[in-house]
Amino acid sequence: MGREFHVLSKLHDAYSPAPKVLLYCDDSSILGAPFYLMEPIRGIILRRDPPPGLAFTPATARGLCGSFIDNLARLHKIDFAAIGLADLGKPQGYLERQMSGWIARYHGSKTHDLQEVEKISEWMQRNLPSSRYATLIHNDYKFDNVILDSEDLTKIIGVLDWEMCTLGDPLSDLGTTLAYWVEANDSNDLQRLRWGPTNYPGSMTRNELVQRYAQTSGRDLSNMIFYVVFARFKVAVIVQQIYYRYHVGLTKDPRFAAMPEVVQTLLRHSLQSAQSGTI
Repeated sequence: MGREFHVLSKLHDAYSPAPKVLLYCDDSSILGAPFYLMEPIRGIILRRDPPPGLAFTPATARGLCGSFIDNLARLHKIDFAAIGLADLGKPQGYLERQMSGWIARYHGSKTHDLQEVEKISEWMQRNLPSSRYATLIHNDYKFDNVILDSEDLTKIIGVLDWEMCTLGDPLSDLGTTLAYWVEANDSNDLQRLRWGPTNYPGSMTRNELVQRYAQTSGRDLSNMIFYVVFARFKVAVIVQQIYYRYHVGLTKDPRFAAMPEVVQTLLRHSLQSAQSGTI
């Protein structure tokens, strides 16, 4: 809580979609845990499908995709030192630490023998690019973490969930977005994992998002395959860690029983991207 409050207290003036925070309190006697207060942001959050009655036309979907990716590029352009966030993380060696860390986390929560893990791990170690940029990164940028203007769904008025914000390679941020992005022509197993209305008519494909980001940011995205492979692997490990808690009896929610299938789907598509060179 304290770290997120610190980030938002510095970020809002430079990046208006970040919530404006008002107060931080570490006195656990009040709510039972530290907390902060922020100004409300009133708008629409899209989940798997738009709510009934909401007009989500192909033109709206297309416009939102453009705004969505431009907003991420805007975050990555912020001078983090100038706004007082130079101490937020250690961008030097960020990508290598992330890769090795998530591989270790998988093995720490392993419940099944999945051959894709070693193949993906070896591929990532062979193909680790040199990070050319260091920016603020959100680390969980997807549709259900943005708030849209209720009068104009193509306009982003808020970005939520900053607890994983740090300094690192901006292309890893884009990679995470692409790992969540399921497009209309994807296979049925990926369609079942769709987190937002990214496959609706008018929506951009992953390749179109990459092209849009390249145009907006001016960055070299020639190594984008690595970031997508890594992001899908990372999301698979996150799901595996959740399943592990169910597997060892730390949680009883029966919905978690099907999570190994989700892990396998993400790993399978991560490996396919590595082998095919497509995102």
